Amino acid sequence: MTNPETPTEAVLPAAAILNDGGTDVDALLARVAQQLRRAGRRVRGLVMTYPGERTDCAGPMVMVDIDTRDEYLVSQSLGEGSTACRADPQGFARASQVLRRALEESPDLVICNRFGGLEAEGGGFSAELLEVMSRGVPLLTSVTLRHLDAWQRFSGGTNLLPPREDAVLEWLDRTLTPLPSDARAEA
Repeated sequence: MTNPETPTEAVLPAAAILNDGGTDVDALLARVAQQLRRAGRRVRGLVMTYPGERTDCAGPMVMVDIDTRDEYLVSQSLGEGSTACRADPQGFARASQVLRRALEESPDLVICNRFGGLEAEGGGFSAELLEVMSRGVPLLTSVTLRHLDAWQRFSGGTNLLPPREDAVLEWLDRTLTPLPSDARAEA
């Protein structure tokens, strides 16, 4: 396993933040997206929000389109006593249009909230993530230890980042094409 404290350079411009449970990686991805957009970057993709009080798979999960702010409910209510994950594959299918549309818009970066259980099994956003990577568009996502081996196989061993904003921004500085100086002045 790659040590997230010492990111490795991979051929593909893709990275996953290791979600170790100690950092709110969803909030980290949202902050990074907002910073980049304010700097004039074309950032597309999805971030996860939890409109209820729970921030795990037992509460409502809503993906938000970074560009349009459209929301996609990606969880289903299975009842109070259920211990199963409430991820709704149909909700993910609806949200996947955001990632497909992103490829048509020549973004500087695509963010996908996570490589999770659905993707590890070949579902969820796996087709869209493969398409983003195959086109060489920079991709930022997150992965838990539980799905790390599947992510490494899926991505061919791309960069693994610690869940720290400075590490993510350093990777982005090395990965993203520099903005023209006039674009920075307008941002």
